[in-house]
Amino acid sequence: MLENYTPLLLVFMLAAGFAFLLLTLSHLLGPKVKSAVKLSAYESGVDPIGPARVRISIKYFLIALLFVIFDIEIVFLFPWAVIFKDFVQSGSFIFFEMLVFMLILLFGLVFVWKKGALDWD
Repeated sequence: MLENYTPLLLVFMLAAGFAFLLLTLSHLLGPKVKSAVKLSAYESGVDPIGPARVRISIKYFLIALLFVIFDIEIVFLFPWAVIFKDFVQSGSFIFFEMLVFMLILLFGLVFVWKKGALDWD
């Protein structure tokens, strides 16, 4: 049974070996000159003003995370909406199933709102 996976393992080993070989050759044959000019960030010919790393407020990450979570939940709604008309005759089970799902989402949104995660103060 495991002999069926031998070609797949061989392909992964060859790919990893090839990647390692290319990285090693790039390191050995690549340019070695490091100066302050070459290590500085290129800003379209303009000298950089201040450090390149700027601290970003955690609120941006929180809003982005909430967006991704609720966006993925909307992705789960799409297949239900597509097949809903085909399963209308099966009763109200599919409707109540999605109603429970939407209530869970609503409770999540209310929880986030009450915790103040959506306030931008």
